Amino acid sequence: MSGAMNKPLIPHSIAKADPLWPAPAWACDAHLHILDAALDARSTPAQDATVSQYQQVQAHLGTQRAVVVQPRLYGTDNRVTLDAIARLGVAHTRGIAVVHPDITNAELVALHAGGIRGVRLSLYTPHQAAVNFEMTEPLAHRVQHLGWHLQLHWTADQIAEHAALLLRLPTPLVFDHLARLPVQQGQRHPAFAVVSELMQRGRAWVKLSGAYLCSTQAPGSGYTDLTDMAQAWVALAPNRLVWGSDWPHVTEAHAKPDDSELFDLLHTWTGSEAIRHRVLVDNPAELYGFNPV
Repeated sequence: MSGAMNKPLIPHSIAKADPLWPAPAWACDAHLHILDAALDARSTPAQDATVSQYQQVQAHLGTQRAVVVQPRLYGTDNRVTLDAIARLGVAHTRGIAVVHPDITNAELVALHAGGIRGVRLSLYTPHQAAVNFEMTEPLAHRVQHLGWHLQLHWTADQIAEHAALLLRLPTPLVFDHLARLPVQQGQRHPAFAVVSELMQRGRAWVKLSGAYLCSTQAPGSGYTDLTDMAQAWVALAPNRLVWGSDWPHVTEAHAKPDDSELFDLLHTWTGSEAIRHRVLVDNPAELYGFNPV
């Protein structure tokens, strides 16, 4: 019996209890990845984070909307992401693709019909990326007419270095994982001013996600070294924030986090149920085009 009690409740997580703070109706998990070796052999069954597994996560957290982000492993082949959107239900699911600027208009239209609403440029580790910095502006102009955004997983230093580029782009921008501000510097880092200006112009959003990517602390700690940073984003622009689980936590192959703890962090960071509701429900409805509730 004790072994069963110690077993995690959901795949790719060490969660052994439900979140302390229930999700409001139509809460959105705005950042997750699906890996399915049966659909794409570039991943293995051991890496599988399938739609059926993610549905267990949804049931555990109480979220009803989702945004599937193309994993780096699949490059610009978005078939698994599109399949996940279809199986989770396009009315309640959106996707973020990875494409190159030479994609055809017909291919973009097909992606839009499949629920794609943005393009990700994950350049935190450029040598592993399917895209490059030179593609940023051409991609923004390619997808602008669709109402899409660019989702950027860049280091804070990269954000600061490319500030002039970011400020002139015609599309909205979404910065992954607290804009990857170094915990030692937080809002003192120059990237905070860049992203702040974009947010205040109504041109950017920040994901309150990936705590374990920014914190120096281990799961179970409450990631308290991020509290000031996260609350700075909340104080600056509570209407420009979304939350994501980052499930299945592909960067944490040897020590998965606790998804209940990650979900409960949002209560600590927002400080009020009204702002938490905005981050989980209202903001993602606006950003991703879900029906208002």
